[in-house]
Amino acid sequence: MANLLTILRMLLAIAAIEFLFSGRPDYCITAFFITLIVIILDGLDGYVARKHNETSKFGSVFDIIGDRVVENFYWIAFAIIGWVAVWVPFVICARGIIIDGLRSMALAQGYTAFGKDSMMKENTFMHFLTASRFSRAVYGVAKALVFLLIIIAYIPNFEYFEFLTVEQFLKFAEIQPYLVKTANIFVYITVAMCIIRGIPVLIESKRFIQDDKK
Repeated sequence: MANLLTILRMLLAIAAIEFLFSGRPDYCITAFFITLIVIILDGLDGYVARKHNETSKFGSVFDIIGDRVVENFYWIAFAIIGWVAVWVPFVICARGIIIDGLRSMALAQGYTAFGKDSMMKENTFMHFLTASRFSRAVYGVAKALVFLLIIIAYIPNFEYFEFLTVEQFLKFAEIQPYLVKTANIFVYITVAMCIIRGIPVLIESKRFIQDDKK
């Protein structure tokens, strides 16, 4: 069930991005709510796995794959549309490829990225920074906020919403620049968190590389 939720999350992300590329404001609103569902499913799949005792090394890896697919889809789409700078998906994707490649070496030696068999379990601070539920939750919330903020801040041609009164239109027009600035701030925060959470993996992977040579 947890893995099915991960698959559903990826499919919904593709649907949301299709709506974003339409350029229609009503479709962008639809993409906003689909993205909200994607975010909810991101937290739900892990809960379902634990509740039904379906946790496994494959499930852990597949969850990471789902995260990477969804995350990269959104960042690349935002860059193509012109809502974020091109360097953002470059950094996010490069970090994901490098970190997951190093984690694969740990997996080959019986360790996972998260959970009781985490490759970080021998270092409490690094485990907290990268593999703890708290760290993952904070990063997940940051990604959720930035994705939703970007979509709502850059809604194209929002003045054509028929349901907006003149007063509502003027209010949205006033706050939109602030939404854009807030979204940009969260982009930098999220990218910084992404990089910082990857540093412990780089440090800890050294011992797995040495063991592999032995």
